[in-house]
Amino acid sequence: MAAETEKITVNLGPVDLGQIDLLVAEAFYSNRTDFIRTAIRNQLATHAETVKQTVARKTLILGLQHYTRQDLEAMRAAGQRVQINVLGLASIAEDVSPELALATIDTIVVLGAFRASDAVKRALAGRIK
Repeated sequence: MAAETEKITVNLGPVDLGQIDLLVAEAFYSNRTDFIRTAIRNQLATHAETVKQTVARKTLILGLQHYTRQDLEAMRAAGQRVQINVLGLASIAEDVSPELALATIDTIVVLGAFRASDAVKRALAGRIK
């Protein structure tokens, strides 16, 4: 699952796009996507300390957080609820019912991607921030 990516759209002006194409043509980058990924990684590296401090301050889980039906059933049995705070990918297993999700998940804050069945997303819509 670590190799999965999310697709984004970037609108660029013709001059910026032309400059990228020139760098690709001159073999600095293999293609436009390679250039854009490199630029994003460089910016993330520049702001790494800010990201690190913010993750700690907001008590975000960094990376991947997956909740199975068994995880949530155990929480419900113990009378516990969860606040999902993730920077990366948060996912809820496909076999989790909307009722179980509502009974165990208080809030969801995801900076990145959130994956769950459409029924669970609809049930939790008011709790997703």
